[in-house]
Amino acid sequence: MCAKAYESSGGPDAGAAIVAVGGYGRGELAPYSDLDVVLVSDEGVDVGEVAGEVWYPLWDSGSRLDHSVRTMTEMVAAADADLKVALGLLDVRHLAGDPALTLRLRTTMLAHWRRGSRDRLPALRDLVRTRHELAGELAHLSVPDVKEAEGGLRDATVLKALVATWLVDVPHVELERSRGALLDVRDALQEAAGRGTDRIAPELWTDVAHRLELADARAAQVHVRELGRRIAHLSHLTWRRVDAVLAEPARIRGPRRPRMERIAPGVALSADEIVLDARARPADDPLLLLRAAAEAAERDVVLAPATAARLARDSAPLPTPWPAEARRLLVRLLASGRGLRSVWETLEETGALPAILPEWQRIRLLPHASAIHRFTVDRHVVETCVEASALIRHVTRPDVLMVAALLHDIGKGGLTEHSVAGEPIAREIAERMGFDPAAVDLVARLVRWHLLLAETATTRDPDDPATVELVVSRLESVEALDLLLALTEADARATAPKAWSSWRAGLVRDLARRVGVALHTGSTLPPIATEDVVVPPVVRAGGLSIVVDPAVDGSRVRVVAPDRVGLLADLAAMFALARIPVRAARAWAQEQYAVSVWEVGEPGLDAAVLRQRYDGVVDGRPDAARRLRPAGGAGLEPAVVVRPEASDQATVLEVRADDRPGAVYLVCAALARLDVAVRSAHVDTVGPQAVDVFYLQEASAGVLSDVRATEAAHAVRAALSEPAGS
Repeated sequence: MCAKAYESSGGPDAGAAIVAVGGYGRGELAPYSDLDVVLVSDEGVDVGEVAGEVWYPLWDSGSRLDHSVRTMTEMVAAADADLKVALGLLDVRHLAGDPALTLRLRTTMLAHWRRGSRDRLPALRDLVRTRHELAGELAHLSVPDVKEAEGGLRDATVLKALVATWLVDVPHVELERSRGALLDVRDALQEAAGRGTDRIAPELWTDVAHRLELADARAAQVHVRELGRRIAHLSHLTWRRVDAVLAEPARIRGPRRPRMERIAPGVALSADEIVLDARARPADDPLLLLRAAAEAAERDVVLAPATAARLARDSAPLPTPWPAEARRLLVRLLASGRGLRSVWETLEETGALPAILPEWQRIRLLPHASAIHRFTVDRHVVETCVEASALIRHVTRPDVLMVAALLHDIGKGGLTEHSVAGEPIAREIAERMGFDPAAVDLVARLVRWHLLLAETATTRDPDDPATVELVVSRLESVEALDLLLALTEADARATAPKAWSSWRAGLVRDLARRVGVALHTGSTLPPIATEDVVVPPVVRAGGLSIVVDPAVDGSRVRVVAPDRVGLLADLAAMFALARIPVRAARAWAQEQYAVSVWEVGEPGLDAAVLRQRYDGVVDGRPDAARRLRPAGGAGLEPAVVVRPEASDQATVLEVRADDRPGAVYLVCAALARLDVAVRSAHVDTVGPQAVDVFYLQEASAGVLSDVRATEAAHAVRAALSEPAGS
């Protein structure tokens, strides 16, 4: 039609052409799309009279026309002035006139886009973010917009523009398959609506399903939301790669060879992506997928999709029950905060998630029955984990909190009330994960009663003793109450901003306070550690004894030495400086000697090498205080609490902080500087959090005064918080 109109107008054969741009240029017209065309000419070629002769026949045909007339120079200037114009001109297609001019135009626009891409991509990213904020996510909207929403056709077009920069790539087959399927959805939608629209109203789902030859409206919703999620995943991944490229200086010449840094067994970091290192053996290491995912999430970097897909295909299955290290890795992944979102998305899109949680399919892409929810059930669960990760300082069992957050809605989708249906499923999963019976009961109890505090606080009289008795009968312990309070807040925050208003939060916390008073039965902290050991002759002579025994996934190190203030700090530095992870430790005094047993995550340790490292720490080689200072950042603040009710023999200090090399050293060194003796210690790592209990006395023996206890707590908190260089 355009060619015939141009020919009839008497347009020149050289120096002028009609080109299609945007969706028309890509050949993606929907039934009610506009025709975006430009009459372009070389400088000095007059096409003023031709334009009118061309447009009138097109208008008379009933076509919806979006047209313009520009010279080549004006085309470049328009692209420079408007990002949307620049994107549209990347898809120039010849319609009529001089094909050589069209070819020059296309080549010029692509070259211009590539040359200026580093400067223009930040603005493009802002444009995309603004659109996402306004339009929402295709996978979660009740009335999804297949073009403008995140994961829609507009994002697919932007991805093609990012590939055109030559800075990054995207899986072409997957993108084109998803884009083509979403174009089919738009065609079916507009045919069903009888007008040009990109929004699928609820009453149109059945007709759209019929036109797409899908079973029913529910199947059509799943199909569309899955396409949106897949394109959104490709978009997130590609933009992360764009950020990594833009953070580097432009390369003048030569191939790009990213450096690989081994960061965990079988796992490496390369160009801000987690990949497998050359020594990885997926068939021999069932924990490799969890390890790679946890590292990616904690570092907030990309889990390379090819890596996840390979691990899903080639990894040995996790044994049943899971080993303790598998649980630790899962909890690290779940408690990683915002880094969880993209990694979980990659696990889903690559088919790796069933290897970790096959029950996830029950809730995948499942819409919520309540309109207050802003996400589908599966995404809501991920958001609940993200919210719960910020609350782990409030509980002693962050592993139970995070797994309960993951499973709290696992019973949805059936006819039975979801908390009732979810309890036995959660119990089975927790048992498979290898939790001890008490922890399994806690997880199941939290899933069963995860609505209890919110519903009771907003529907019952808090002053009625029966209200408190009801909650007490369901929870039975302070530990369960603390966990449920954290889960309730995380669940509400993940639902919608209004679901955790100050009014609702106040009601829930007031109820929890009343229940806590009724449940409180004294300290739940571990007792002072003690165990009679045979003191080796070398220790009686004033020396130090280190014995290493193999343990599951690591080693057990027993140290006996003459007791002194600062000994525990030096031993902790010995491990931390060698980057040997301490999973648990117990320390106690036996007569004038100090005994400590360390469970560490490094197999095959040599006692002689450890002794050399210890001697170096004592001699100040290297400077442990300088090397092990906190790195700083936006992590959770440590929780340091004096528990006066826990012991009559010592002052008890409870510390909850990030599990990182040097945390135990920082605590013990701070206490040593105050000349405070650690008479007993219980150091434990639960997921990403260290939960440590120290029984303190003055060096001359005796409980610390209130002033000294406060001073000790302040010093420990400062040591764990103050970043290096401050």
